[in-house]
Amino acid sequence: MSSRLYSPSTRNQTKHKMERFMPNSGTFMASFYAPITLTDSPAMIFKMEGDGTVSLLSTGAVHSCDPDRIICKRIVLSGHPCKVHKRSAVVRYLFYNREDIAYFKPIEVRTKCGRRGHIKEALGTHGHCKIHFDKPIQQSDTIIMSLYKRVFPRWYFIYF
Repeated sequence: MSSRLYSPSTRNQTKHKMERFMPNSGTFMASFYAPITLTDSPAMIFKMEGDGTVSLLSTGAVHSCDPDRIICKRIVLSGHPCKVHKRSAVVRYLFYNREDIAYFKPIEVRTKCGRRGHIKEALGTHGHCKIHFDKPIQQSDTIIMSLYKRVFPRWYFIYF
């Protein structure tokens, strides 16, 4: 048995964004571990309730048995500017040590107001960093860095 991972049903992409819950409308793919079956076979997904009963969750068809399908989960890191000077700012709470700043330096950051920027240097040993933006930012802005992590369906055993 395994849990399901939902992602939008797009054929022309190599990486797919994970959805936490399956919406009521639209077509979605559920990725899970199961025995290999032929494509276009009918499939029914059941959910086991806490009291031991099962209920029908969804119906569909097997699309493919592709073990190389990449499903990515979005993780957002956020920080706050503690000192702003026109287009550059010193940001805190985005990282907690100097090594993390050096590791994530090539990744672009953005603000809630839509400004984009890059990390220039680390300041001190407590995770403060200097970031240079494309336009002036405000003191009340929030700095965001989006990261993506590959996820797999959870595998668990049920003993009878």
